[in-house]
Amino acid sequence: MSNEQLVAKVWNYAHVLRDQGISYGDYIEQITYLLFLKMDQERTDLLKETSSIPQQWNWAQLAKLDGDALQQQYNQTLQALAKEPGIIGTIFAKSQNKLSDPAKLKRIVSLIDSEGPWIGLNVDVKGQIYEGLLERNASEVKSGAGQYFTPRPVIEAIVQCVNPRISETVCDPACGTGGFLLAAFAHMKGQSQDKEKQRRLRSRALHGVDIVDEVVRLCAMNLYLHGIGNHQSPVIQGDALASVPNQRYGVVLTNPPFGKKSSYQVIGQDGTITTERETYERDDFKFTTSNKQINFLQHIMTILDSRGRAGVVLPDNVLFEAGRAGEGIRRRLLDQFNFHTLLRLPTGIWYSPGVKANVLFFDKRPAALEAQTRELWIYDLRTNIHKTLKQKPLTSADLADFITCYQTRKETERFRRFPYQDLIARDKLNLDIFWLKDDSLTDLENLPDPQTLAAEILDNLEAALEHFRNITDEIGVSP
Repeated sequence: MSNEQLVAKVWNYAHVLRDQGISYGDYIEQITYLLFLKMDQERTDLLKETSSIPQQWNWAQLAKLDGDALQQQYNQTLQALAKEPGIIGTIFAKSQNKLSDPAKLKRIVSLIDSEGPWIGLNVDVKGQIYEGLLERNASEVKSGAGQYFTPRPVIEAIVQCVNPRISETVCDPACGTGGFLLAAFAHMKGQSQDKEKQRRLRSRALHGVDIVDEVVRLCAMNLYLHGIGNHQSPVIQGDALASVPNQRYGVVLTNPPFGKKSSYQVIGQDGTITTERETYERDDFKFTTSNKQINFLQHIMTILDSRGRAGVVLPDNVLFEAGRAGEGIRRRLLDQFNFHTLLRLPTGIWYSPGVKANVLFFDKRPAALEAQTRELWIYDLRTNIHKTLKQKPLTSADLADFITCYQTRKETERFRRFPYQDLIARDKLNLDIFWLKDDSLTDLENLPDPQTLAAEILDNLEAALEHFRNITDEIGVSP
């Protein structure tokens, strides 16, 4: 069964539940609970792996029942597993049965049970299902998916370049469904056959944080089904930016949320509604800002150990945003870290068209008087390259030349070297650097589709507006 067939099949299960008035979010939740129990049973039966689910709550107990007995067993299963320690408790935290009709519950159980084996798919199962369902929903109801999933070729290229080693710890402070953690695990597990190193890799090497309960559950399922963290959960729910962490990691791989600002509404006693922008006051943050990406970048700077390495996906605004925080974070990145490589990603690879993002590769260095970055190498994979999710998706082959350039450090048409002195001399330390001629400026045949153009215009307008907000913040003018 291909990934597309898998997603289509799971999506079709929604038709069984729509008549019952089950919301989209609840549908995903119930399907993933049941799929997880089925796949865990397959791990035990087919792969002979040990399950962390007590026998009285496993899939076999559900599959043989129907009617009220099935309903009662499912209710009790969710309640009992939510109380389990470790990763199983994380997966089933706050779980509730939203399938009030025993007949529909039986039909879903029978559909899942009749297919398989699910576990045999050599894919990021939970991530593929979840992302595919979000994409289906976005296209069918004309609403955004709400999250920007990192394309698998980008994840794999970042992991290959950063090259986490089996003795190191890896953290993703915005882990989503676990794509970076799984790719790092796959990269590291073949490096040694030593049983102790393998045990440590599966139990203690990977760490993830995400703020959304449902995503944490999916990530925990994903990791567990790959044999990671069978007892203690490698992923936790929480706001990674909320407090100063006490743990440090050898490698950080992440794609923080792309929203430009953290904000919330405040309703006054007279009923008036005002929007407040959220900032994080942390002793380790050198700059106070409501820019979420800059705050994540500061967080990553903290959690890297003294020789740690990072590969981080960030939008363009981090490269050019003016003001004390924007310029200051770029200077800190060049002076206190070895910011050695920047990959400019093409547009059209995200669920939201027009998003412009980059991968920043940098290494932490011990405190020193001299600047730690000697030169920044930039690879332009954006100019004259237009991708779409369906017709022209990004592939591993598109990133092969970048990986070669990353390893060889030889200038090419798309790979250029910029010395430190040239970078700090740029106006406002703007690192939004291009040198290739954009054919779309003179050749109308090469223009992106109207939807992408409109999204890019909107993104540029929002960036300009944010620029002016930062200026007013710094000179003390109320917006």
